[in-house]
Amino acid sequence: MQSLDRVPAIRRIETDRTDVFAIEIIGYVTGADVENLYGLMEGAYALHDKLDVVVRLKNYEGIEWDNVSGETTDEGRLHAVQHVRRCAAIGDPDWTGRVAGFFEPELPVELRHFDIKDEADAWEWIGAREIPQKI
Repeated sequence: MQSLDRVPAIRRIETDRTDVFAIEIIGYVTGADVENLYGLMEGAYALHDKLDVVVRLKNYEGIEWDNVSGETTDEGRLHAVQHVRRCAAIGDPDWTGRVAGFFEPELPVELRHFDIKDEADAWEWIGAREIPQKI
């Protein structure tokens, strides 16, 4: 990585449960970030048939959907339905209503939004804890 290379907008969050896939999204998400995220999720699905997911948004600035293939999006949606039990969305914006609208007739995933100030409640609802990174 060169000094002027962009830092990825999505990073994994370590947890105390191997069947929890947790990420933090900061700033603007490029198509490459989304493709990488789907790849990480595929790896998690290979290890665990069912997952709980935590998505924490900080200073979110949007997603570059134009550079993500429709095939990737469709496959990501299908695999989420097959493998995700619960998803806790933390922070703004609250995108949970839009995501639920992608699925017919009803989203088979429990999906809840939590304000950033209520992050502890989100982790409790998922039944996991974040393992802080040592820097």
